[in-house]
Amino acid sequence: MVPVKVYLENESETVSLGQQLAQAIQPPLTLYLSGELGAGKTTFSRGLIQSLGHKGAVKSPTYTLVEPYELNGIDVFHFDLYRLSDPEELEFMGIRDYFADTSLCIVEWPDKGAGILPKADLLIDIQYLNQAREVTLTPQTPAGEKLLVTIHNNDKT
Repeated sequence: MVPVKVYLENESETVSLGQQLAQAIQPPLTLYLSGELGAGKTTFSRGLIQSLGHKGAVKSPTYTLVEPYELNGIDVFHFDLYRLSDPEELEFMGIRDYFADTSLCIVEWPDKGAGILPKADLLIDIQYLNQAREVTLTPQTPAGEKLLVTIHNNDKT
C-alpha cells in the first residue's frame, strides 16, 4: 500500500487535513498518529473531531489517556499514550472494549502501546519540515486506503 505525502504550511492546514479525513470516516476505524512533541498530532485530531460534530475544545488526553466523544452515532476515542510507562497498563483500562464496530480510535504515540493495540487502518506520521510539516499517510487496510481518496495533495514542497 502506497503512502501519500502531504505538505502543511501552518496550523490551519493541519486542522484542514483532519477535516478532509472526517468526511470519509466510517467506523470501525483506527488511526495511529506519530511525530515529535508539538508536531501537530492533537491539532490534526481537533480538526477531525470537530468536523465530526464536536463543539468546543479538543484537548490532548495526556493525563487521562483517553478522551471519549459521541458524535453522530460514532464513538470517538482520542488516546494519548505519551505518559504510558508499560503497554500492559492498557489491559487494566479495558483497552479492547474501545475498539468496537461503532468506534473511531485516534491513537497518539501508538508505539507506547505496542503488542496490545490492534492494527491501525491508517498510519499518520507528522514531521517538522522547517516551519512547515510533512505528513506521511500510510494505509494498512482497505479502510485506510479508502480514507486516502479524500486527501488532495496541495503539491507544496
